[in-house]
Amino acid sequence: MTITGDKAKPKGVLWTPEHRATTIGLLLMVTLIAFESMGVATAMPTMVADLDGLALYAWPFTTFLVASVVATVLSGRLGDRRGPAPALLAGTALFAAGLLVAGLAHDMPVLLLGRALQGFGSGLLLVSVSLLIALTFSDRERPVIYAANAAAWVLPAVIGPSIAGVVTVSVGWRWVFLGLIPLTGIGLALLVLVTRKLPSPVPGGSARRAGVVPAVVAALGVAALTWAAQHPSLAALAYGGAGLVALAYALRKLLPAGTLTSRPGLPTVIASRGLIAGAYAGMEAYLPLTMTEVHGYSPALAGLPLTVTALGWSAGSMVQGRMLDWSREVSLRIGFALVAAGLAIFVFVPLPSFPGWMAFVASAIGGAGMGIAMPAISVLLLRYSPEAERGFNTSALQLGDWVGSALTIGLGGVLLASLASAKEPSVAILVLSVLLTGIALLGVRLTGRWPSEMSATTR
Repeated sequence: MTITGDKAKPKGVLWTPEHRATTIGLLLMVTLIAFESMGVATAMPTMVADLDGLALYAWPFTTFLVASVVATVLSGRLGDRRGPAPALLAGTALFAAGLLVAGLAHDMPVLLLGRALQGFGSGLLLVSVSLLIALTFSDRERPVIYAANAAAWVLPAVIGPSIAGVVTVSVGWRWVFLGLIPLTGIGLALLVLVTRKLPSPVPGGSARRAGVVPAVVAALGVAALTWAAQHPSLAALAYGGAGLVALAYALRKLLPAGTLTSRPGLPTVIASRGLIAGAYAGMEAYLPLTMTEVHGYSPALAGLPLTVTALGWSAGSMVQGRMLDWSREVSLRIGFALVAAGLAIFVFVPLPSFPGWMAFVASAIGGAGMGIAMPAISVLLLRYSPEAERGFNTSALQLGDWVGSALTIGLGGVLLASLASAKEPSVAILVLSVLLTGIALLGVRLTGRWPSEMSATTR
């Protein structure tokens, strides 16, 4: 299937007069969120020690996650009712407020409040950015802006941890937060200009379906699974199981019908996000451990395959952004196939008899697959969604990402606790890698089925 209509390749999609302010505002906010994410992970040991909060080390991450899940669901509901502008502006302002509160925190409760504000703002932005793209860029132009979004994540992924480390040592961890506030203000000013030109939202749609209670339950379920993965034990199995039950309830309310069975069409698009995110996140979470404990890499070198992933992701996204006549259904399947190939190579990395450099090959191939698949998923979501339900469906897409990632990372923790140990993880990571490869291959199969009446016509 290919896109019908005008075949002339758009020139200067991102920097035309009508798109320039939108492009700068969106890419600036994406870059800032990425820098904050990478920087906080680097500075966290120093900040929790300074605030006497080592016993609560995981809570700043968990608080951010819970707030993000709730805000993502509510942002979808708000976006379908009132368009992206309210959530876009409120999300940016709350993110900036969270940076300020966290940067000035004098104890752990205040730091957690700041992280909650950042998470809530980030969650609002995740959905509203997609809705803004839907209103500003045509179906044919969207692969280009999604390629730029991927590139905006790469620079923070490559240099963000190093910059955060230098800032933490030279001027203090507080400036990891405070230093981003002026740039956030610039982004907010640009987005104010952009939102004034947006059309009125289409009334009706999915705003009736996504409620506060399922959003909170989903957030707690994802947090329970994530916590269980980080602290594997018998108790973790109990509250991880409770998290699964909570998610089973919430997902019935928060996902379109047919998602869990991957019904062809929109449900397949949303299910694909959960499958591919879960498959790749499962590998990324345990890759540094494998490199250090199995192959003797230093902590600094053990994370280098993740940098290769970021570069491969950006390269794959750039390629799909230049191929505007590609069928996005086909490119999604190609992305799954590349991820499956990367994971199949990674199967051998936990075995001491195989060289560690295979992880770099796996990361390059898998990262390229993610760079091709993720923009295709975003484009297809907007293409298959009725305009009045794009917010609901976008929030469902992000929720699927989080749930898929939490499940596979949690599965890795269970395997590590039951089959191996953190010091000798080979057996557990081997089993996990085989299962993750199977998930990616399932994605290849499912993305071969699309409803013929929904051929890729431009909307």
